[in-house]
Amino acid sequence: MKSIEINTTDSKYPVLVGEEIINELTTILHDLAPSKVLLVTDTNVNQLYGDELANMISPHFTTLKYVIKSGEEAKSFDVFYELHTFALKQQLDRKSIIIAFGGGVVGDLTGFVAATFMRGVPYIQVPTTLLAHDSAVGGKVAINHPEGKNMIGAFYQPKAVVYDSQFLRSLPKEEMRSGFAEVVKHSLIRSESLYLFLRQEIHDLNDINTDRLQKMILEGIQIKADVVSKDEREQGLREILNFGHTLGHAIEAEAGYGKLSHGDCVATGMLFATWLSIKTLHVSLPYAELKTWFKQIGFPTEIPDTQDTEQLIEKMIKDKKTKANQIKMILLTKVGETTSLTFTKEELQSLINEWRTSEQGGEA
Repeated sequence: MKSIEINTTDSKYPVLVGEEIINELTTILHDLAPSKVLLVTDTNVNQLYGDELANMISPHFTTLKYVIKSGEEAKSFDVFYELHTFALKQQLDRKSIIIAFGGGVVGDLTGFVAATFMRGVPYIQVPTTLLAHDSAVGGKVAINHPEGKNMIGAFYQPKAVVYDSQFLRSLPKEEMRSGFAEVVKHSLIRSESLYLFLRQEIHDLNDINTDRLQKMILEGIQIKADVVSKDEREQGLREILNFGHTLGHAIEAEAGYGKLSHGDCVATGMLFATWLSIKTLHVSLPYAELKTWFKQIGFPTEIPDTQDTEQLIEKMIKDKKTKANQIKMILLTKVGETTSLTFTKEELQSLINEWRTSEQGGEA
């Protein structure tokens, strides 16, 4: 077992990582002494592990379970409202604890419910996907709006994150690839050594064995923890975690939530951001190497042909980080180091079109 402590201005909590670390959950719950426990999961995770986890908790605490439909569509106001209704009807109170048992969708939705139910009740993240190594840590919780991803939410830290790697064994390859994109992101923005490790060791998703997986999860969470501890509410440094996400979120939203995986969209966004870094900062970056590697892994390396650049720009303008119609892009000065530049919508539209027409077929 490995434990990483997250320190923010308002809170301090552990992230426990390891095989069969889920057994620590009842100890954490005993320390928190909840009046009731609400376990929120999705249909896929519930089928595999839902009863097992509920049965582990129920001998110790009154345990309720709520199962949402799997997929990004569940991060909606309707499901958010349904969960509140269920919690009220089951008479949860401020001493109740909510457990998010699933991937990023379950974690984001459940965390936002916890942040708003009776003005805030404690919750615990129990991630079941590789992608959730990023989303479960840091306290950003939200639901989607048709006009933008994660546009309605809060900063609300969990009481603990319990990350049992055994749950990842059942992940479909597409889900593993989606999570791997966030691991790559962490390496590009903060750790050249992690990037080199990933490039040397992972040529195919089948190369992700238990030891490599543990290293990826721990180093990714440590990077996220270091950034969040310095900037909990995204006033400065934390923005670097958006590398690849400004365009990636636009592609994801334009396709319709759930149509394209978050990680695939972020991978495309990272490729563009790397190209844009070279174009505007005149720095040396391994763009061609990154593109070839992404193709090996199975990531898309182009914006879908069906998506119009102007529509993507309109989505990017509505991004939370946009101010006065200036779109901020997180860029690389080198692998492991970032900066940022702002662009007008016209400037960025022209640059995206240039990338799409002249760079996607070759090297930057």
